[in-house]
Amino acid sequence: MAIYNLGSINADWFYKVPHFPADGETLAAESCTGGLGGKGANQSVAVARAGGNVHHIGAVGGEGGWTLERLKSMGVDVSRVAIEGAGSTGHALIFLTPDGENRIVIHAGTNRMIAEADVSAALERAGPGDMLILQNETNCTVFAAKSARARGMRVVYSAAPFDVGAVREMLPHVDLLAVNEIEAAQVAEALGVALTALPVRELLVTQGARGATWFDLKTGETLAVPAPKVASVDTTGAGDTFAGYFCAARDRGLPVAECLELAVGASALKVTRAGTSEAIPTLAETRAFLEEIGG
Repeated sequence: MAIYNLGSINADWFYKVPHFPADGETLAAESCTGGLGGKGANQSVAVARAGGNVHHIGAVGGEGGWTLERLKSMGVDVSRVAIEGAGSTGHALIFLTPDGENRIVIHAGTNRMIAEADVSAALERAGPGDMLILQNETNCTVFAAKSARARGMRVVYSAAPFDVGAVREMLPHVDLLAVNEIEAAQVAEALGVALTALPVRELLVTQGARGATWFDLKTGETLAVPAPKVASVDTTGAGDTFAGYFCAARDRGLPVAECLELAVGASALKVTRAGTSEAIPTLAETRAFLEEIGG
């Protein structure tokens, strides 16, 4: 089947700093590098590198052609990405400390200028069994989710960056909600319900170095997979790697336990590498990594 991803495309700028700046502090970066990022782009690359057939839906500015070439080179179909001359491509400033932790500032740019007509055109050939992935870094998410549901597609929603209003609007149209444990608590608090009472069929909660847990909220089934212990270099994009790998594996019909194992393994391997999209491991690398630590 096919996976469609309405998602952000960003130019990422990485600044290595000795520590995060304090209020009023001016801090000299040790280095500065650029690359491809955005939650949407990261997830599309993760799907492609996990062996999935992924079609990216989004928009970039006239200066953002290099981002599309980069996505294409990593196996993502970008024929459904619009070139929006009235805006600039989204970008992110990422501050990295020596322990691999990060703080990020994002400018949405053309990620918030996507036309409903372009979304409709992108989903024209989609049908039952196909999957739509969404995040909170673009507009048109509710429109896309409703359109996907009308076509019999499965809708996967990463509720990040967290926004209460967006979550309330989206959940009625979502099959699988993917969040980290902080976002999970925020969603439950915002809706005033227990985590296991959220109005979705499936819930996927990533727990950083402790792994991830999948819940079937209709049957009560729960599966948890611990994360391998690794030396973290850069945690940027780890959650996106997890989501993309999990979706690609589910799309291939693999058992949920195997989907979790691959996703946890890929995200653990990712944090040992600097960068975002370009640092996401291939399926062969992930399987070799899991075999190595398992042996």
